[in-house]
Amino acid sequence: MSTETAEFTENREHSFAADVNEVLGLVINSLYSNKEIFLRELLSNASDALDKQRFAMVTRPDADKSEELRIRIIPDETAGTITIEDNGIGMAAEELVKNLGTVAHSGSKEFLAQLKAQKEQSDVDLIGQFGVGFYSAYLVADRVEVISRSADSDRAHRWQSDAKSTFTVGPAERAGRGTTVILHLEDENKELTGEWRIRELVRRYSDYIGHPIELKVKKGEGAEAREEFEVINQARALWQRPAKEITDEQYEEFYKHLTHDWEGPLCRKHFHIEGAMLFTGLLFVPKRPPFGLFSMDAKHGVRLHVKRVFIMDDCEELLPRWLRFVRGVIDSDDLPLNVSREILQDSHVVRTIRKQVVKHSLDMLDNLAKDDSESYASLWQNFGAVLKEGLHYDPEYKDRLAGLVRFSSSVESGLVSLADYIERMPEEQPAIYYAIGTSRDVVEASPHIEAIKNKGYEVLFMTDPIDQWAVAGLGEYKDKKLVSAMTADLGLSGDDDDKAGNKSSDKAEGDKENDSSGHAELDPLLLFMRSALQEKVDKVRVSERLTDSPVCLVIPEGGMQPHIERMLRAQNADMPATKRILEVNAKHPLIGDLRQLHSRDSESSDLKEWVEVLYEQALLAEGSPVDNPVLMASRLTKLLRTAAAQAAQPES
Repeated sequence: MSTETAEFTENREHSFAADVNEVLGLVINSLYSNKEIFLRELLSNASDALDKQRFAMVTRPDADKSEELRIRIIPDETAGTITIEDNGIGMAAEELVKNLGTVAHSGSKEFLAQLKAQKEQSDVDLIGQFGVGFYSAYLVADRVEVISRSADSDRAHRWQSDAKSTFTVGPAERAGRGTTVILHLEDENKELTGEWRIRELVRRYSDYIGHPIELKVKKGEGAEAREEFEVINQARALWQRPAKEITDEQYEEFYKHLTHDWEGPLCRKHFHIEGAMLFTGLLFVPKRPPFGLFSMDAKHGVRLHVKRVFIMDDCEELLPRWLRFVRGVIDSDDLPLNVSREILQDSHVVRTIRKQVVKHSLDMLDNLAKDDSESYASLWQNFGAVLKEGLHYDPEYKDRLAGLVRFSSSVESGLVSLADYIERMPEEQPAIYYAIGTSRDVVEASPHIEAIKNKGYEVLFMTDPIDQWAVAGLGEYKDKKLVSAMTADLGLSGDDDDKAGNKSSDKAEGDKENDSSGHAELDPLLLFMRSALQEKVDKVRVSERLTDSPVCLVIPEGGMQPHIERMLRAQNADMPATKRILEVNAKHPLIGDLRQLHSRDSESSDLKEWVEVLYEQALLAEGSPVDNPVLMASRLTKLLRTAAAQAAQPES
């Protein structure tokens, strides 16, 4: 282990290695985004030193076993200092020069390399992989002293520097092995000596370090006043304990501690992965949506620990955005990090852990859906729109997500699954039918679903903006295609060769602009309507989907839902509008009246206005706005006056 080859009998001044002025400036001012993590880094270094000593106590008969391993924090408000002290392996004089005088030299990394070379096995947990954590002390201090005594020596030495161009190393006094780090705080950081402040930092960043962290506190008043050390960390992570040892109340308290939620979680998943990689996870779903769930810059992800030491909140690399409502902790023993520990490297390990986190998140939702349908319905109301994003962004999970999605339905009052839908389907039904709109009321009253309902087929109602992309990502479920009631190719003719998803008569008819589909007597009227609406619709044709309404507008192949198109055009004014297809109900009395009027007077100005009103009626029926509400109101007034005048005529 540590072997001292030189003695320092007086203070010696040394220059930092490797252009340290520039390197230290980078480390201190740019490497860390939050100065509070100084305590995390120093406690992690102390934990490393204790782990090295624990390894020595197990493997070396002559190792000192006289003391329980621990870390101590000693704040001094009067002196403006914070001292972090451990009784770990310690450092000799040359190690102080090498480890603290060479930026980015890592004693921990070297120690592990030695163990590997010796092919020794151990459970040593070493956090300091990059050797720069110590310099975070200068985020809050203008001078740092380090007094250390190696476990293999009876001499101690002091390293000190103001992090400018030099440091000194000289003899010092220390009763036993270990290291003491004394931070001389800058004036603006002296509030860090407060007892509550230190407790809060340890709780937030280092609560689960596997060694006791003791804080020197004052007890009693007046003559009874005394100072003593109090353990302020849990020293064992709840997620590292076997699930059978943890009560529901403990899980709930931990969730509240983690998220600051006033309610307990809706569900949880505790898992432990062993094998090529070792990591533990504890995941939760809140009962209510967190603030900013649908904000583009909303933070998401799980809390990341490495060997029980907090690294970052909202670790989005381990959780896709479509699971951004999931909260929890991931604790890895071998996760690769960059030198600051604040940005994960893009690595195979990260991708593997992410897959496991997604799998267990979906398992958690599956279990809730199977065990508590009422709670799952609540979850879906709050987070379903987010979860459906996965169908668009991560097609590899579409089979898992297909079992989790829920929709309103034309035959049920609550939410239904695709499995429920399939189970109720008549044998001859060729597809799963759905209608997209801004609300259930709009799609339930839509003329597009009239024929589907008349055939006894169920219709799913989709009212989230993501639904158009989600259903496109899903495509089918159990070999049944999902077909929109608004699509041009609905395929309800009853012909076995013209089922949903096949090409309609429009495709077969090639260049025909209007399709009367066996209603040749309507051809002249359809041509007239197409001419009157040529700036607004692409085609006019006889409908197979309408039974009660006179007309409706349908989406051509490749088109999008009108409310989605409006939303996108609001963001991009140059986006062209899609011309849709106007379908006409050949059996509706109004269409018959218009056909007769057209046959008597094909140039009637009233006929053109009535066609315009029918088009605007189709817009209103699907929830779309009309281009000119004032003009529509004027036309309706004219029609009402004509109808009222005729009704007022005395009977002959």
